[in-house]
Amino acid sequence: MPAPALRLSLRRLLICSMAGVALHAGLAAAAADTAGIDDAAASADVSFTIQEVAAGVFVHLGRQLALDAPGHDDIANIGFILGQRCVAVIDTGGSVRIGRALHAAIRRRTRLPICYVINTHVHVDHLLGNAAFVAERPRFVGHSALAAAIARSRDFFLQHYAADLDQPPSATQIIAPDTAVQQTLQLDLGGRHLQLRAWPLAHTDCDLTVFDDRSGTLWTGDLLFRDRLPALDGSASGWLTVIDELARLQVVRAVPGHGPVSTDLPAALDPERRYLRALIDGVRGELAQGGSMQDAIAHVAAAEMPNWLLWDSTHARNVARVYEQMEWE
Repeated sequence: MPAPALRLSLRRLLICSMAGVALHAGLAAAAADTAGIDDAAASADVSFTIQEVAAGVFVHLGRQLALDAPGHDDIANIGFILGQRCVAVIDTGGSVRIGRALHAAIRRRTRLPICYVINTHVHVDHLLGNAAFVAERPRFVGHSALAAAIARSRDFFLQHYAADLDQPPSATQIIAPDTAVQQTLQLDLGGRHLQLRAWPLAHTDCDLTVFDDRSGTLWTGDLLFRDRLPALDGSASGWLTVIDELARLQVVRAVPGHGPVSTDLPAALDPERRYLRALIDGVRGELAQGGSMQDAIAHVAAAEMPNWLLWDSTHARNVARVYEQMEWE
């Protein structure tokens, strides 16, 4: 078993476990093809591009960068959905700056009120932009465990991501949900309904998906990574169970937490499933042979490395998490 100092170091490494109104004329304008349109972001060094992946469904694809790289505040897929009555935002990015860029993109397309800001989980790259929407007075919506997860992470966010908040940074800028999803929740945008579902322990302990019934679009949050190596803060075995259930859903397209939009959800989930299975089987094998955590980090799932971006910044942490969980089974 790992020495106490090593166990403490690894635990530190694992921290951070983030009608009456007709369809606005802007919906016709907003429903026009907007793929490839650049919106000015809140600072000159950000090019903020929005794609309309289905009528009224807009996605900004995050960059494939590590969390400690310049531009790390713009790595998550975020976006919004237009209804006849109002707008729902789905994740807001990793800084107030990115949140403002998203807000500006919405206002270029519609003057409808922003009634919901939905966060798919606790990770910093998906929710630090929430503060940019406070003046709109929306309902902030998340998994029933999200508020507690944010409370646990708030000091960590302030310590490590203070530059991504307005200055001076403050805890009040890290916005928790005021509307909790226990299991499922339906939101009405006017002529368009969103089905929200809270999932058991998987990528994190507070994963939420959003399904737009009008377009058949599922926003998976980080339950689906594409190209970028999945980051594990929950349970690998729990995540595999959720993947199997997601693969059975009938959807037209899926917006992952990271990577390109997919029109074949089961196929998009396959690489992630394969990697997580390799993690579990590899760690189990190392433990059976009395291998140390360092041995597991060096060898487990090594064949998967060519298939993923950002391997070096994520894989060791994933192995450590699985090893620590499985060594007490």
